[in-house]
Amino acid sequence: MHPFPCCVSLFIVSTLHDKVASHVPLGLERKEAEIYRHLDPAQLPKHIAIIMDGNGRWAKRRHLPRVAGHRAGVAAVRSTVETAARIHIPALTLYAFSEENWKKRPESEVSFLMRLLSRYLKAEVPTLNENNIRLDYIGRPHELPKDVQERMGWAREATARNTGMVLTLALNYSARSELVDAFRSMVEAASQNGGIHHLKIDEDAVSRHLYTRHLPDPDLVVRTSGEMRLSNFLLWQLAYAEIYVTSTLWPDFRGVHLLEGILEFQKRERRYGGLNGDGPGQNS
Repeated sequence: MHPFPCCVSLFIVSTLHDKVASHVPLGLERKEAEIYRHLDPAQLPKHIAIIMDGNGRWAKRRHLPRVAGHRAGVAAVRSTVETAARIHIPALTLYAFSEENWKKRPESEVSFLMRLLSRYLKAEVPTLNENNIRLDYIGRPHELPKDVQERMGWAREATARNTGMVLTLALNYSARSELVDAFRSMVEAASQNGGIHHLKIDEDAVSRHLYTRHLPDPDLVVRTSGEMRLSNFLLWQLAYAEIYVTSTLWPDFRGVHLLEGILEFQKRERRYGGLNGDGPGQNS
């Protein structure tokens, strides 16, 4: 038998394998790549928001102090951020520290979190630059310790020229405070532009005065640790976001879990209050 048909078959199989492999972004681990092959790159979320929860429970299960859970959560941040950047998610927002944390956590834990944040920013800037990630913040950072504010400003400036994914850390953040600040900003702008009687309030006006005015609204919000609540996070922006809850505690969360959430997101039909196929950005 002539060997040519066999060679042709091997060539076709090899070509198909190379074609599939070429669509998998560089840097993904094996399990991540396996899940990515099931995704539609044209239907990836434009903006993913994550409520990072479960550090305390992770530590408690291991009979460790709560701060050990926060420390372990840094690895989860690194893995998740790098995976999101590698698959070209335009925006990722992490709920890192809420306004309520100031009031409900022991002072020693809050102090540890501030030190951990400063160390994270210093250590991760080279990695952010390697992955072309631009760092930003939302919340009321002016209420944070002065040295933390300075480190935040340094890290933002160090990544300002990057053109890839925008990583936003929600620090000293509260969605209700964000809305209060937005309304105050609208009133102040009107008072400087002909007086309060010129104030026009509609959805677009509110959106223009939110902390996230430079970002698209999230398509997907991920919550770890199995809790079924938004915890005062992006309440305006998440109006039409898909919610994905995983029982995985944050310190155990990795890029592969993010991809699992995106896979679930792509299985859903987004209607935006209408009927099948009515909404923008429809996922089929």
